[in-house]
Amino acid sequence: MTDTPVRKTPPVDDWTTDYDIFDPEYVVDPVPMWTEMRQQCPVAHTDRWGGSWMPTRHEDLQAMAKMVPELSSKAPLVVELPEGDPNEDNPDGLNAPPISADPPEATWTRKMILPTFAPKAVEQYRSFTEDLCNQLIDGFIADGRCDAAVDYAQQIPPRVIAHLLGLDPSRADEFTEWVRGVLELGLSDPPVRIHYRDKILTFLREEVSDRFMNPRDDKISELLAMDVPEMNGREVQVVIGIANLLLIAGIDTTWSSIGSALFHFGSHEDDRRRLSADHSLFPTATEEMLRYYSPVTMARVAQQDVPYGDVVIREGDKVLMNFPAANHDPEVFENPEEIQIDRQRNRHIAFGSGIHRCAGSNLARLEMDVAVRTWFERIPEFEIENPNAVTWAGGQVRGPRSLPMRF
Repeated sequence: MTDTPVRKTPPVDDWTTDYDIFDPEYVVDPVPMWTEMRQQCPVAHTDRWGGSWMPTRHEDLQAMAKMVPELSSKAPLVVELPEGDPNEDNPDGLNAPPISADPPEATWTRKMILPTFAPKAVEQYRSFTEDLCNQLIDGFIADGRCDAAVDYAQQIPPRVIAHLLGLDPSRADEFTEWVRGVLELGLSDPPVRIHYRDKILTFLREEVSDRFMNPRDDKISELLAMDVPEMNGREVQVVIGIANLLLIAGIDTTWSSIGSALFHFGSHEDDRRRLSADHSLFPTATEEMLRYYSPVTMARVAQQDVPYGDVVIREGDKVLMNFPAANHDPEVFENPEEIQIDRQRNRHIAFGSGIHRCAGSNLARLEMDVAVRTWFERIPEFEIENPNAVTWAGGQVRGPRSLPMRF
């Protein structure tokens, strides 16, 4: 797999009428493009990648997140698969409830997983995550350098999620490859996406079917045993979908946030020294990293014509829910392009908004907090070794994929 953004389409002349979320310049630094759209055409449109609309103002994202089911969540990936997918009739398919469902399915499947991610519930994973982070650092600290994305950030969420679900943690590198195949490289390359999607579903089908016949003390078995009338004999299918969500959404998004935080502090010495000297800033610093480097853009599909302001989103049109752009809206955030690690007013929507707000946000925050704290405790002095060697992934989930660090 290559990490370097490659131009697949002609350059963009006008970001308000012809944006391209895979444009290499957008992937590396989309903020100037968001500013242009927000000022000139806050709900922009493009014909690229099947066509879509992109709101960039905070109030518009908040409003559209409430348009359920007019803007459906059943196709949350920003680029749809073409017609003729050989597995489009597969009952598991792209199913990943609650994020890929509308009410009422979104409601009862969300209730199934919310207890797992309650603030007190996720604390049980803190010591595991701390031990993991220290073990990872032990592996490279003597070298005085590492790739903070590949050797550290990328290694944490797959193992935490495997631990949570009761999956084999030794397969974490496979999980990473599969998720990247779906959300990163496969997002704009349907055959690649189908290939890795099917790998994930085949693996989860085997795991969930085994737990159905031979329950264990793990989260998959717990989900299968829940008394949820709506499952109505579809326990295996429903739990495959939920496990699919937790595996895909719980890996790439969180490692992108961890990597972005290390990128920032490795390239902003004043903030690094300030945080290193005052650990009481970690809570606000974490929220500011989430605001400024928000990784996730989701998608909705109009189920009918939806008039909105000066535009009409036609039935079948895709809307890209650009939560990262909303977190840079100057109408909501004072000096949004200035990173303030002690920012007090910070009601960002990095985890989305409305009924599909990320159910796993508490676990993601815990992983990010532990990962960055542990790094600072063990490696308080560090910097990016070669800024030109830093690479980013973008599209659905944006974050650094190569981050050479020296210390």
